[in-house]
Amino acid sequence: MAKVLLGFMGAGKTTVGRLLDPSFSDMDQLMIGKLGMPIADFFTQYGETAFRQQESLLLQELLASLVPVISTGGGIVLNPDNRKLLQANPCNIYLKIDFETLYDRIKKDQDHQRPLFLTNNQEDFKVLFEKRLPLYEEVATHIIDVTDKTPEEIVEIIRCL
Repeated sequence: MAKVLLGFMGAGKTTVGRLLDPSFSDMDQLMIGKLGMPIADFFTQYGETAFRQQESLLLQELLASLVPVISTGGGIVLNPDNRKLLQANPCNIYLKIDFETLYDRIKKDQDHQRPLFLTNNQEDFKVLFEKRLPLYEEVATHIIDVTDKTPEEIVEIIRCL
């Protein structure tokens, strides 16, 4: 059974995944390898729809391979087929965070240029954020509010599930 980490970009999925299991499966990093280019470049060249198709194939592969920890991309829940796959998984952990904290975190992160952050103003980005919240909740078996928690505290909560 995979522990699948869900949440909006910048919620801490990769950081928490790495602490839970150093050999975790980071879907964003795996996608870069699979696509042969950075995600932002793929978005620009082929569009979001093409990216989401490739992302769905990877999710299917990872869930079938029974890896212990999967850190998903923030948009994994947009595809109804992905939500069905996730609903069949017994442990989906939604790392919930408030918008203001998240926006500030992403804005300060110069190492990870996120295409949807770069191409939307703050109001449009908030609409995108709010649109996804019910989708994360739909597939989550556990919800952890990570707004005021350290990655280590989040990992401890997950280990106690």
